[in-house]
Amino acid sequence: MTSKQSLVATAVGVIFIGIAVLSRVLPHPLNFTPLTAIALFGGVYFSKRLAFVVPMAALLISDSILGFYGMMPWVYGSFLAAGLIGYFIRGRKSVLTVSAGTLVSSILFFLVTNFGVWASGTMYLHSWAGLLECYTAAIPFFRNSFAGDVVFVAAMFGLYEGSLRLIAFRSKEVIAR
Repeated sequence: MTSKQSLVATAVGVIFIGIAVLSRVLPHPLNFTPLTAIALFGGVYFSKRLAFVVPMAALLISDSILGFYGMMPWVYGSFLAAGLIGYFIRGRKSVLTVSAGTLVSSILFFLVTNFGVWASGTMYLHSWAGLLECYTAAIPFFRNSFAGDVVFVAAMFGLYEGSLRLIAFRSKEVIAR
């Protein structure tokens, strides 16, 4: 990566942190945030370090405003996993792999964080029935989470890839002149 590309990636990362923080602190539908999209995008396009720093910084900054909570390890771990999924997609990037990565990341967030609610709390019996009850109660939150993931992944990846194609097209026009 050239120093110019690194500077651009860092600037995009800072912008993403700002967007993610605002999306969490401003009123919004529950779990409808760009964090999974940012983690996936970072895994695909950012350097290894920046891919994990950006979503974690967004979470830490917004949690310092909203307040820290016991579920943080489960939530942060889920977003780190989404970044790893993005990193796995990096060399195989297509609409299909990004879509599959979005679905897997959304399901993983649902499974991990709700397992954390069940395992760490007192809301549900610590039994298979309690775990099932926890997951069932969380389904409405999954709808919002998955919808947000799809919308933000489509927007981020679409805008980025569209911009790359536009730049390449413009470059060919300039060369042809």
